[in-house]
Amino acid sequence: MFEPLDANYFEAPTLDLSRDLLGKILVHELPGGIVAGKIVETEAYMGAEDRAAHSFGNRRTKRTEVMFGRSGLVYTYQMHTHTLLNVVSGPEETPRAILIRAVEPVEGVEFMAERRGLHMPMKQWTSGPGKLTKAMGITMNYNGHHFTERPLYIAEGEAVHAVSAGPRVGIGNSQEAVHYPYRFWETENPFVSKFRP
Repeated sequence: MFEPLDANYFEAPTLDLSRDLLGKILVHELPGGIVAGKIVETEAYMGAEDRAAHSFGNRRTKRTEVMFGRSGLVYTYQMHTHTLLNVVSGPEETPRAILIRAVEPVEGVEFMAERRGLHMPMKQWTSGPGKLTKAMGITMNYNGHHFTERPLYIAEGEAVHAVSAGPRVGIGNSQEAVHYPYRFWETENPFVSKFRP
């Protein structure tokens, strides 16, 4: 049903790719079945010149090393026990990445319900970067994996017709970078995360 996108897809400029990922399908093939969600919100991090990026100033650490690799690699990191999922972007040695902030459930809804709790509304299951990885069973183990390879990959979806852009979320200490309009989301999609400056 779902097929991984070609590696060439990920070679687009970072801001273009961040916008174009909206509507694509994030797929996790698990032993019990497929879990999939339509990407409805992303954030671009522009590497060396972006104070909000982990790789600002070309900072190269054990954590950021994967960002210096080829586009389409998976970059995961943890924040407050949550796993956050990113798509490495930009040519090799240009450490840029795109955070997948929210998805709309497409397949494997029962699995997501078990992991996120039947007591909460469905639109809260995947409306944030830590929520979606928990709902989809995505762990830190995928760091360095490539998004063209099963079991975790990005597949073709349907074009999103209305896209909004604005400042990124939760980067309050990054000076001028706070205001960059590097967050993209499907306009009025209920699964987009709540904006908190």
